[in-house]
Amino acid sequence: MQYLIIGASAAGINAAKTLRELDKYSAITLISKDTAVYSRCILHKALDGSRDLKGLSFIEEDFFQKYNINWIKDAHVSNIDIENKKVVIEDNTSYKFDKLLIASGASSFIPPVKNLREGKGVYSLRNFEDVTSIENGLKNAKNVVILGAGLVGVDAVLGLIEKNIKISIVEMGDRLLPLQLDKRASSIYEKLLKEKNIELFTSVKLEEVILNENGNVSKAVLSDLTALNCDMIIVAAGVRPNVNFIKDTRIKVEKGIVIDKCCKTTVDDIYAAGDVTFTAPIWPIAVKQGITAAFNMLGKNKELNDTFGMKNSMNLLGLECVSLGNINALDNSYNVDILESDRVYKKIIHKDGVIYGALLVGDISYCGVLGQLIKNKINIKHIHKDIFDIDYSDFYNVDSKGQYNYAVSST
Repeated sequence: MQYLIIGASAAGINAAKTLRELDKYSAITLISKDTAVYSRCILHKALDGSRDLKGLSFIEEDFFQKYNINWIKDAHVSNIDIENKKVVIEDNTSYKFDKLLIASGASSFIPPVKNLREGKGVYSLRNFEDVTSIENGLKNAKNVVILGAGLVGVDAVLGLIEKNIKISIVEMGDRLLPLQLDKRASSIYEKLLKEKNIELFTSVKLEEVILNENGNVSKAVLSDLTALNCDMIIVAAGVRPNVNFIKDTRIKVEKGIVIDKCCKTTVDDIYAAGDVTFTAPIWPIAVKQGITAAFNMLGKNKELNDTFGMKNSMNLLGLECVSLGNINALDNSYNVDILESDRVYKKIIHKDGVIYGALLVGDISYCGVLGQLIKNKINIKHIHKDIFDIDYSDFYNVDSKGQYNYAVSST
């Protein structure tokens, strides 16, 4: 059996490892455009200088030797030949497969704003090469505009915050981290950013970029006509799946590659996982998809029904935060409990004894039990205590054989 994987990030690496653990002898080949394996989630650590490329790695140094995986690196896929079951790379070299996993990830999206795509001094923060480019650009930059206040935008802030530059953030939504935080939680972090002289412009769009005579960015003009001086723009406005090499329409692509619960595409023997499917917004789900795909590539039926994961856990400016599930009530039938004190904000969304979401800022010690309660939809009606005081001991039971166990299951 010949297993072939495209992509060397969370989904691809975990699929390769799982395949080898379940199949000791078949050939496994992994093709990637990268020349190193690293976590894109912590690129800001490289940008702030606290880690080098090796320090971003999430695998053992001898990973490919240990698991007997043939790694074809610095290779760009140009086509998938479904009929002949082979993957073609740009130099026309091809690799045969019996089972294929597409885990090619995604790339930064540069919005079609006037002069943004053409201007010099415009960067993304998606790959390690982007870090190197930004570092070179910073040698002549005093004013940086970050387009987007989501996770990548915040990572850019974390990477630049200790450098001697002026930082401005532009966000279309009404707050920092609009998918992870509610308005109140966001305001806590916005205050911390302001104390660091970082400006945040919300509910506005980048309307136009003004270039100087050399074609370098010089001003960012917003939809409210605010004009920000800038020598550099870092775009963190979303991603697009890497599917340009998929030319055969039998592999169905909508926002990303369409997959079923087994991570199989619309073509037999071809699977997909991670960012390329547009269904894995966070690292843990990409890992789960990669593992699920591996099982099914081996003919071992496995469905991915558990897509629960923390929306985000972070430590921004020394203040920890975890958001789980729904951070806002879906309608008026839900109850919202809030506990707030100095630098601590806790919010729990629940209905009929079931917790559907939680937001913890400043004190995340409760996140473990909350995560299990939300994930497993455990009913807490029988627990007669403050919802913020519930802990694992409330689910400690003795079964009929006298064995101790927890009613809160984990998978």
